[in-house]
Amino acid sequence: MPAAETMWAVEIMEPGGPEVLRRVPRPRPVPGDDDVLIRVIAAGVNRPDVMQREGRYPPPPGAPDIPGLEVAGEVVTQGAKVTRPRLGERVCALVTGGGYAEYCAAAAVLCLPIPQGLNPIQAASLPETLFTVWSNVFERGRLRPGERFLVHGGASGIGVAAIQLARAFDATVYATAGSAVKCRFCAELGAAAINYREVDFVDEIRGRTGGQGVDLILDIVGGDYLQRNLNCLAPDGRLVQIGVQQGPKTTINLLPILLKRLTLTGSTLRPRPVPEKALIADALRARVWPLLASGRIKPVVDRTFPLARVADAHRLMESGRHIGKIVLEVAA
Repeated sequence: MPAAETMWAVEIMEPGGPEVLRRVPRPRPVPGDDDVLIRVIAAGVNRPDVMQREGRYPPPPGAPDIPGLEVAGEVVTQGAKVTRPRLGERVCALVTGGGYAEYCAAAAVLCLPIPQGLNPIQAASLPETLFTVWSNVFERGRLRPGERFLVHGGASGIGVAAIQLARAFDATVYATAGSAVKCRFCAELGAAAINYREVDFVDEIRGRTGGQGVDLILDIVGGDYLQRNLNCLAPDGRLVQIGVQQGPKTTINLLPILLKRLTLTGSTLRPRPVPEKALIADALRARVWPLLASGRIKPVVDRTFPLARVADAHRLMESGRHIGKIVLEVAA
């Protein structure tokens, strides 16, 4: 195969630990009529990438087997039906896979310009996180100004974005985190932080809200957190489940749902159709990109790794020691 048609990419040799990730030559993607090809400068690392590596989250049909759900870089090829983004434009994009590579195909409608004042490394940390937070907190969760909002994992990439966006839209924010350092960081972002290793977050929420509870919870934990979340929701409260780090099964008492008229919902982003995700992209462009350009919300990148050290990036993700996002540097 001619060198011009190949690229370096990360392959999962078999389900397993970080050591199963290896950098290999792969054919460059060929974009479809509605796609663009991006020369990747940076790619975000996310929890679903770890789950895919472990064999617990296979790519949806038609998606690349290469991990990576968000990239930033330069458009180098347009599909036949694409007029924007233009050739040479620097963008960040949400993708269904393929981000851990030198080139990645992306649906043109899921590309957003790199916000004013941000570099590609910062921009690569945005799409998966902001698409997830906007669709679940503001669309599915219907967070309104003045409401009380609790996010679990406040120092995670999702948590950091959720705190900032909820504060920007005038909600009162509470966040759980597992260390004093992470709690201080959440507090600096504007959340009332709760160290879940030291106190019961249900008791804390009841105490801090005068027994009223919160209106919306965004949860990545699952397991026995489900019942505890229901217990600290206010009447007509909503729980949005987007992760199950403690497992997908639990036993609950249904009475709080009936007595308080609660709503329990959830979603995953990756398998949703492109037209649905395009609507989220439009909302982000109109409502969130101006906040990024003005500095009212900011990307938080804990650490970067070169593509060749992708296994170390996954080890850091699994350790839980990071605050905000982990990003792979792919090209200059």
